[in-house]
Amino acid sequence: MPVPDPSLQLWLPALAHFEPAHPLRAWLARADRLPDGSTGYLGGLGDYFRGVDAGVPAAAITRQLLAGDAADQLWLLADPAWVEPDMNGVRLLACGRMGLDMDAAQALAEPLRPVFDEAGMQLEIATPDHWHLRLPPDTPLPDFAAPEQALGEDLAQHLPQGAQGRRWRVLLNDVQVLLHQHPLNTRRRAHGQSPVNSLWLWGGGRLPPPSMSELAGVVSDDLLLHALAARAGVAWQSRTAEAIAAGAAGWLIDLQDLPAHELALRWWPLLQPLLERRAVRLHFASGERWQRKPWHRWRYWRGAGR
Repeated sequence: MPVPDPSLQLWLPALAHFEPAHPLRAWLARADRLPDGSTGYLGGLGDYFRGVDAGVPAAAITRQLLAGDAADQLWLLADPAWVEPDMNGVRLLACGRMGLDMDAAQALAEPLRPVFDEAGMQLEIATPDHWHLRLPPDTPLPDFAAPEQALGEDLAQHLPQGAQGRRWRVLLNDVQVLLHQHPLNTRRRAHGQSPVNSLWLWGGGRLPPPSMSELAGVVSDDLLLHALAARAGVAWQSRTAEAIAAGAAGWLIDLQDLPAHELALRWWPLLQPLLERRAVRLHFASGERWQRKPWHRWRYWRGAGR
């Protein structure tokens, strides 16, 4: 966990995604480089909330935020996903952000419910992007990879292995067959949209005690980050222009899920005034950290870009 800091915190995409001409590069040239933080999505969350790591029971934590009924239950996330075969296997290309509304999510889930019911599991749809499985309390859970570990890679490398994992591989195969045949996916393909042809299972476990955090507040559209903040008693606001422009000391502005070019085009006019008037810590998803203070703008002797 970082030490308490009065700076505004910016959580940004991996530094390599920022082109040399990106406006943020010139600001980094005058900032102070700090020791690296954690990398990736779950690693970054762990820098802000004590105890969060690759084994975080994200399903129970997010279910508690959405429905308040996670206690004493065993949960698993079953996020809508897009997988695509290629010469080397089947790759996970998208997960949890498939552009579904609630009607579409319920339509896709309808033929899947009997499959899960037969397995003794209950499929719950509280949000279009993140679905939950309520499991029998004695269900043994193998290791499930988080989406960030599997995106772009062959599924065979990340599905549960061994005898314990076989049940889940068979279940996932049945789900994929039903989704492949779903008429909604036929319409999505016809409109140039990616199909929702799989689910990604991850984040299993029971509701843990609340994680502690030094943050005063969070601006984010991320469900797990919202849920962690709520359990830690940390204020939360959705990611809007108004919320970002009002960024205050001790708050975290979560932008790590956005393309770097979108930051330059849409969000930079809001971020630049913050960098000019506040002490800001910049934490990139690739781990690099910088501290930028208002008086750093006078460091003319430093070259532009890094």
